[in-house]
Amino acid sequence: MSLLPAAAPEPLRFAYWVPNVSGGLVTSTIEQRTDWGYDYNRELAVLAENSGFDYALSQVRYMASYGAEFQHESTGFSLALLLATERLKVIAAVHPGLWHPGVLAKFGATADQLSKGRFAVNVVSGWFKGEFTALGEPWLEHDERYRRSEEFIRALRSVWTEDHAELAGDFYRIRDFSLKPKPLNTPERPHPEIFQGGNSTAARAMAGRVSDWYFSNGKDFDGVTEQIGDVRAAAADAGRRVRFGLNGFLIARDTEAEARDVLREIVAKADTEAVHGFGDAVKQAGRSAGDGKGMWQDSSFEDLVQYNDGFRTGLIGTPEQIAERIVAYKRLGVDLFLLGFLHYLEEVEYFGKRVLPLVRELEAQLPDEERVSGPGSGPVSGPGFEPGPGPVSGPVSLRS
Repeated sequence: MSLLPAAAPEPLRFAYWVPNVSGGLVTSTIEQRTDWGYDYNRELAVLAENSGFDYALSQVRYMASYGAEFQHESTGFSLALLLATERLKVIAAVHPGLWHPGVLAKFGATADQLSKGRFAVNVVSGWFKGEFTALGEPWLEHDERYRRSEEFIRALRSVWTEDHAELAGDFYRIRDFSLKPKPLNTPERPHPEIFQGGNSTAARAMAGRVSDWYFSNGKDFDGVTEQIGDVRAAAADAGRRVRFGLNGFLIARDTEAEARDVLREIVAKADTEAVHGFGDAVKQAGRSAGDGKGMWQDSSFEDLVQYNDGFRTGLIGTPEQIAERIVAYKRLGVDLFLLGFLHYLEEVEYFGKRVLPLVRELEAQLPDEERVSGPGSGPVSGPGFEPGPGPVSGPVSLRS
């Protein structure tokens, strides 16, 4: 008998990158009408939840790097946004090695209680060696970072769900630890949702074993199909189901030519020094993966201008083109899109008014078996579902 319950049809969900870090979502000197301060982000969060967004992800950065001169801490900022909204779920990015899972569990339980069950975490294994060494913390090689992250998640879930949590691991020790109050426990989620990023083999296997959601960097259809297949196989071996989130930088304009002109300008005005510096750092981190398949290993300069390969997802064009491409990704198994924008307030509102209604119309046309996000098979084209154009000049990360 399968351990996996039958999935009910669910609509696609949408999240946005919280700009709690200066510099915007592209490493470019192009104008970005956004702000990393709280007043701007509070207004944005209210607008986003009223525009159909389900989640927001607060980035984590502890020191200036690669165009990110200033940054607000992710967990405290997430709590502030939760208290400013009514429905939006806010995901705080956190680093094992800089947090103890029991301490984070305590913070998370309080944030979840105060927000009535809307707190979530994104466990980031880390690529920025300088942050760890500047704080006097040891820097682990790639696969060891993922071993630590897996242990961190097991500890976090244990503290959130058990009365007397115990763990004797290689990285963490928990002895008869009882957390009160615990986070809210509902039929929809027994504890705050646990997200995880990464593209490597170790990341995919870990997601299958312990995470609720797997975030991917920007990918085309083939890349998404490969990753979903690997994560689902690992999850099936563990008798689990893992949902899939995909990063994308969205440029929606009234005409395709306008959208592509914006992309060309972003890349033409790239901060070359910052992009190369970021690329050198993240590719070094990814190369240390056991099989050399870490994040950003095949990213071009153009890809890295949006530091999570967001241009690769191809969400660039008219509302109709973008909606068709989004639903084509759903047919491959994507459950959630994590979106970045150039001018947040204007473009989040435009997305809610012009793109999202088209997505819902196309979803309603899907056969019942394909309304469940993620059949993981079948074609991605056909009447009304042509994938749409990709980036301007071919493939053009999570900043966490």
